Amino acid sequence: MPYVNIKVTHEHGGLTKEQKHELIEGVTDLLSEKLQKNPASTVVVIDEIDTDNYGLGGEQITERRKKES
Repeated sequence: MPYVNIKVTHEHGGLTKEQKHELIEGVTDLLSEKLQKNPASTVVVIDEIDTDNYGLGGEQITERRKKES
């Protein structure tokens, strides 16, 4: 059973329901076509990560982005 975890930042309102659907469908199709995995047993999870919840170089991404704009 393939398990794919997609992590994206939750910014500007996050992903739409349609974008999530397209990601899930697209990844499932890719695994089916390229690796001959059964779509019925392919799990795709999308995690939206708030930019306060991760950092780079000891600084929250939210703060780094404020400096960059």
